[in-house]
Parts: sequence; structure tokens; C-alpha cells
Amino acid sequence: MENVRVRLFAAARAAAATDHIDVDSASVNHILAQCIVLHPELARIIPQCSFLVDGVASHNLEMIVNPGSQIDVLPKFAGG
Repeated sequence: MENVRVRLFAAARAAAATDHIDVDSASVNHILAQCIVLHPELARIIPQCSFLVDGVASHNLEMIVNPGSQIDVLPKFAGG
């Protein structure tokens, strides 16, 4: 089975001490839960993030993400 790559940016990258996590395909919510199991420090960051699925903003956390896709986890950025 092909995985989904979750790319982490800014505070999410720092919390997990990695720039990406590969997990099984599932809904966005389940994928994020898998990331938290692997890197518990993400539990405080992910609720404050926005998400891109294959480069498109996703607000539907129940959306199924296809194998081979990519999710970008974008924490709120300071400044402008």
C-alpha cells in the first residue's frame, strides 16, 4: 500500500523534530491522529493548523486522502 506523506512546517516541524511523516491513507482526521501517535508533541500544534491536500486548502477533515497524496501541515505564522 502506498502511503500519504505529511509535510510539517514551522512549529509542527520543530515539535516533531522531522520535516515529514509517512502514514497510511485514510481521512485527514485519521492521518493527523496517526501523526500524533508517532509524535505526541504534535497534539498541541495540530489543532491550530491549516492543511493543504495536494496543494489545495482542505477544511473537510473527514475527506479521504488517496495513497500517494501529500498533506501540508501549516501552523499559524507570526507577523503580517
